[in-house]
Amino acid sequence: MKIAQKFATAVFTAATVFTVVGCASSPTKEGAGEYVDDTVLTTKVKASIFNEPTLKSTEINVETFKGTVQLSGFVAQPGDITKAGEIARGVAGVKSVKNDIRVK
Repeated sequence: MKIAQKFATAVFTAATVFTVVGCASSPTKEGAGEYVDDTVLTTKVKASIFNEPTLKSTEINVETFKGTVQLSGFVAQPGDITKAGEIARGVAGVKSVKNDIRVK
């Protein structure tokens, strides 16, 4: 019985280690919790940009990775680039903003 118990404990420990390592983040991959946080941030930034009447939000793309928001797409005026960046930076939880929006 002791051998079966030790074997079961070893299997359980190995399964736990593989599960934890599989959910861990790396510099190029988010963990499960970070993915959820980034999805929430992306939604908040998109909503904030959408609620700004001077911006055409349908032409602005928002992606988030580990709290860094990347904006891309096209706007009509150079000032709209700055405005979109300011809006994104104003969302709680955003660590930094990479603004790749261009004037069309």
